[in-house]
Amino acid sequence: MSYLNDPRVFFAAERTLLAWQRTAIALIGLGFVVERFGLFMRLATGASLPAMQGHMSLLFGVAFLLLGAAVATVAAWQFGRFLHELSGPEIPRGHAVWMGPAINYALALTALGMVVWLVTAALAA
Repeated sequence: MSYLNDPRVFFAAERTLLAWQRTAIALIGLGFVVERFGLFMRLATGASLPAMQGHMSLLFGVAFLLLGAAVATVAAWQFGRFLHELSGPEIPRGHAVWMGPAINYALALTALGMVVWLVTAALAA
């Protein structure tokens, strides 16, 4: 892709991956907070909220969790595709290039696990 044989190209791509990772973490955190806020509202009002309101917080929370998982997965996949385009001198020797994508995939799996947990808890209630 680049003919500079400069490792700064790799580090710029890694910074971009980390920026998307932060975005995914923010989306996942927002999803969890939105879903738990519905639970807080049910507890604070003595469960007198309409059932639809509780379902909406679950729906929006799960949507943010799934969006965060998708962002983390696509960012890791795109970073991997970019690495295959770099030449050998552009990737620093001894650098663990697998770590960033692995963390993103683990983040996505964790978000999907949270979705399963929240949905099963809502169905059991």
